[in-house]
Amino acid sequence: MPKWLVKTEPSECSIDDFANATGQTIPWDGVRNYQARNFLRQMGVGDQVLVYHSSCKHIGIAGIVKVVESAYADPTQFDPESPHYDPRSTPDQPRWQAVDMAFVSKLPRLLALDTLKSRPGLDGLPLVKKGNRLSVMPVTEDQWAILLADN
Repeated sequence: MPKWLVKTEPSECSIDDFANATGQTIPWDGVRNYQARNFLRQMGVGDQVLVYHSSCKHIGIAGIVKVVESAYADPTQFDPESPHYDPRSTPDQPRWQAVDMAFVSKLPRLLALDTLKSRPGLDGLPLVKKGNRLSVMPVTEDQWAILLADN
């Protein structure tokens, strides 16, 4: 089953938000990068996803969620009041996708970016490559095992 990593600012949506939404799902919407959108389209129900906190004091992988509804038209693209509004999108031809995810677990400790960069076998992970700003990315089975080996 495919594995993924999503980057989020904890002030917008954190692993704690998922943990506190017991029995509920959270839409992963607002993605406005074509490559990241294409990865969202590839996500399937049951896929596991690492949640990476960025643009905050403690940067790193904080937990795991799972996809509970595969890609559908992101409703925020049609809402003029949304910061993610896209006037070029129409219900007949939506440009952007969202998926719904639910909490699986928090990691016992945050996997900091510096730690990830120093782990052998992760050099192919887009997250640790210089200049990569992609908010949704695939993670191989081997990378997943390396990332969670000590947790």
